[in-house]
Amino acid sequence: MSTETTTIGTTSGTTPAALRERALRLRALVAEGEDGRVLVLPNAWDAGSAAVIASAGAAAVATTSGGVSWSLGHGDGQRLGRAEMVAAARRVVAAVGLPVTVDAEGGYGPKPDDVAETVRELVGAGAVGVNLEDSAAAGGPLFPVAEQAARLRAAREAAAAAGLPELVLNARTDVFLFGIGPAEGRLDEVLARAAAYAEAGADGLFVPGLLDLDALARLCAASPLPVNAMAVPGGPAVAELAAAGVRRISVGTGLAQAAYTAARRAAAELLGAGTLTGLDGALGFGELDALFQR
Repeated sequence: MSTETTTIGTTSGTTPAALRERALRLRALVAEGEDGRVLVLPNAWDAGSAAVIASAGAAAVATTSGGVSWSLGHGDGQRLGRAEMVAAARRVVAAVGLPVTVDAEGGYGPKPDDVAETVRELVGAGAVGVNLEDSAAAGGPLFPVAEQAARLRAAREAAAAAGLPELVLNARTDVFLFGIGPAEGRLDEVLARAAAYAEAGADGLFVPGLLDLDALARLCAASPLPVNAMAVPGGPAVAELAAAGVRRISVGTGLAQAAYTAARRAAAELLGAGTLTGLDGALGFGELDALFQR
């Protein structure tokens, strides 16, 4: 591993004590039974979306790698570089006074050292949570269980060395998202990975692509880690996912898609009919501008 040291929060302008408090708060939000509520994370993709999400009442902010990638002119699927993602995370942290957890995709390199460097830099940027997936590439294959466990262990050790042992490490497995292996064996595969990832130091298990409530309930009952599900249009509502035992719910690129859709519709109306009814009900300039007068 690199011998360079990144001091907690050094590039985010946030004090080490404040970041530790945010990390502990994020942990508490995910902890089973806190106020009987589930943590809902509408994902942000830049400073502006993060500020708007915070103003809507979010308890924490999560980023979406897809949305960040689009905002920087890239397609999704581990096409960003570490430096671009860290810079985006730093801007999000600076825009809100909430815990920020970052979608770090596959860690920006296959080796444990690569993951460790990513975590060190994200801690330096002020992130208090990291989402790390077990896909070696978009669509698969997945890292073998032992290799992914080693990568997660490196992430945990890097966070402690950077001064933030409280970092929330969310281990994403893409078994269901990419349809890895026979359908009848996928739940067992996820549980095997959950056990290994928990032993390696993960704090949560993210299983995008799994929205069958019965299967989710079985997973939540057997998993050694709190389960994070990704809500999608037409899928189970927050209350249904929570009833199945899910502790953390995110929406991936959903809000970014909605925002870009609204922009295209308004542009098409302006270029076509020459009207702007698509902006009816939009946030006012003053309301948005005020979010950045911190």
